[in-house]
Amino acid sequence: MKIWLDGGIRDLDTARVSVLDHGITVGDGVFETLKTVEGRPFALTRHLDRLDTSARGLGLAEPDRDEVRRACAAVTEALPVPLGRLRITYTGGPSPLGSDRGEAGPTLIVALVEATRRPETTAVITVPWTRNENGALAGLKTTSYGENVVALSRAHEQGASEALFANTKGRLCEGTGTNVFVVIDGELHTPPLGSGCLAGITRALVADWSGARETDLAPEALEQAEEIFLTSSLRDVQAVDRVDGRELPGAPGPVTAKAMRIFAERSAADIDP
Repeated sequence: MKIWLDGGIRDLDTARVSVLDHGITVGDGVFETLKTVEGRPFALTRHLDRLDTSARGLGLAEPDRDEVRRACAAVTEALPVPLGRLRITYTGGPSPLGSDRGEAGPTLIVALVEATRRPETTAVITVPWTRNENGALAGLKTTSYGENVVALSRAHEQGASEALFANTKGRLCEGTGTNVFVVIDGELHTPPLGSGCLAGITRALVADWSGARETDLAPEALEQAEEIFLTSSLRDVQAVDRVDGRELPGAPGPVTAKAMRIFAERSAADIDP
């Protein structure tokens, strides 16, 4: 692992953040996770745009984009790997104990670790907790991930790699770190951003490249769907072969397989679409 902190490259044992950093004490921070391919970040511009959006939504000053790009370039040069997991974290910085933000300025951390390719298929579960589509953090990628930790732990206990949420209106929303797509009557659908789901980078590309429709979906769509798949920066397009107790034999199905192929081809042709 290589880490950019305080303007330079650090190793894991020398990277230090204040114990009073607001990202630690109250989760006052935003982040982006993206893959690197042969030392090149994928869709970096889109991720930086979303980082800005999340920072504004949390009331943080937008990060210095040039510095973030320099940091990304530095860690990818320091750790050349075929496939990497690149994480950009931007917090409120050292602050008083409590919710008030301090005046020391933000903290920027960029870390890179080697990644492995995800399996072609996976199992998911649904959880009883809901996303608040009207909450102050709806649609923002913040470091306040406690709900995701709890839900993902339950998924792992049940032999799954992801947990799916409905929102407070009882509509299908998203996973802990993924967006969800379903195929019903041969057509591809994904929940709209109004559901409270994150505006996933891979979600947007897949929806555009594969012609998915944004559709307000009941959770029962997971029971009716002929195919289900997840998208995220590290999963790309990953077929679901089991949801709760329901098996989806033959996954990936034809629509999912086509989405996988199109995404692989288009993303390989353009590193920053």
